[in-house]
Amino acid sequence: MRQLPEADRDAIRLAQDPQFPRWLEQVTATGGCAHPVHLSGSTTTLYPDTGEILHQYDTRNEPGERLLVRCRNRRATVCPACSHLHAGDTFHLVRAGLLGGKNVPATVRHRPRLFVTLTAPSFGPVHRATDLCRPRRDREMCEHGRPLGCGVVHDPDERSVGQPLCRDCYDYTGHVLWHAHASKLWDRFVIDVRRRLASLVGLVQSRFAEQARLSFARVAEYQKRAAVHVHAIVRLDGPDGFDDEPPAWATTDRLIDAVRASAGRVLVRTPYSLAVGELTLRWGAQIDARPLRVDCDGPDDDAVAAYVAKYVTKGASETGAGTDHPLMTWHDIGTARVSEHVRTLMRTCWRLGGLPEYESLRLRTWTHTLGYRGHILTKSRAYSTTYAALRAERAHHMGQQGARDAVPGAVTDRHWRYVGSGHTPGAALIAAGIAEDSARNRQVARDECKGGERA
Repeated sequence: MRQLPEADRDAIRLAQDPQFPRWLEQVTATGGCAHPVHLSGSTTTLYPDTGEILHQYDTRNEPGERLLVRCRNRRATVCPACSHLHAGDTFHLVRAGLLGGKNVPATVRHRPRLFVTLTAPSFGPVHRATDLCRPRRDREMCEHGRPLGCGVVHDPDERSVGQPLCRDCYDYTGHVLWHAHASKLWDRFVIDVRRRLASLVGLVQSRFAEQARLSFARVAEYQKRAAVHVHAIVRLDGPDGFDDEPPAWATTDRLIDAVRASAGRVLVRTPYSLAVGELTLRWGAQIDARPLRVDCDGPDDDAVAAYVAKYVTKGASETGAGTDHPLMTWHDIGTARVSEHVRTLMRTCWRLGGLPEYESLRLRTWTHTLGYRGHILTKSRAYSTTYAALRAERAHHMGQQGARDAVPGAVTDRHWRYVGSGHTPGAALIAAGIAEDSARNRQVARDECKGGERA
């Protein structure tokens, strides 16, 4: 008789447990989270003056004496259930800054707004998904005797797209160090846009904050060549942010001029190294600044918010530009499932990370992201709402605030500790089924909504 797989045997064991219904409730409450966090502890809500207990919860009555909560990982490759929730929060966060809502006034959509794309510079010729991959002249060669084009028009999904035409020519050191300084380059870009705007309207730079504020939300994305580029929503507000109207001089055309000028002007210099020297890092030549216009009646804004929300769920491994987990040793780089181009970037990152002049860049810690150490999504304080506010709103809507919200004067005493994470093989199988059912139900609801709109 053929033995059942381990996951199936474990799932049967769980189903036969008397506490299985309650365990299933917990897993369903997490949406089928793939790597839930296990907590042990208690919550007691009471009147502080009298000591009267209004509500008490203790994990000693739960299966395994623990409570399962979401891992909240944004990566779809790690946890599809939590990444969907994170994408939804990101969509509402970005959309609120474009169209209003979530305590942001609807008037923000009438202000100067741009969708800006800033790219990394060229670090060497690579295979491209266009006829640009053909050499400009039949015998155009690099100094190593390799052609500067392959003569092939590549399909965008081909694995060769983004790979260097000559690895000896490719500036792997510059690529890694540009990644390590990309966040600083963005900070200087934002500062320079403010200065440029002040100069355009004849303001003393130090007085800009008294009249206007530059608000933004940006997302970092890896290109096929494994170099980060930035998409950003940039908006001009009054000095108090989204609650304040911008001055009359704040126009879309002036904002575009300032963005283009600053993107071409700002630079960052790397620490001096005997092995590398001092590099001057800039944005790439490809700069795009498109106005988001009011007369589009919303779809363009929704599309921008949906694009950003979709991208934040992608991990480095999904884009082919690294791994989702840190690499602890040189050997780990050799066994990582990446292209040779990315592997060379990782090895360059590790080597540079061993130089004392680059110690502050923590390159070895960020080898798995090719030296890039910024957040995938970053926003200015006054752009819109926050993730914390969205999660609190959701918790309140689902009735998770407990008796403290219902009874004035009550306080809650909490004692919690971490006791583990993840699932057993059978539990993972069941959780995956719950996550798939939830995704299927969402798709059915979307299809029904679209059908109703067409009708």
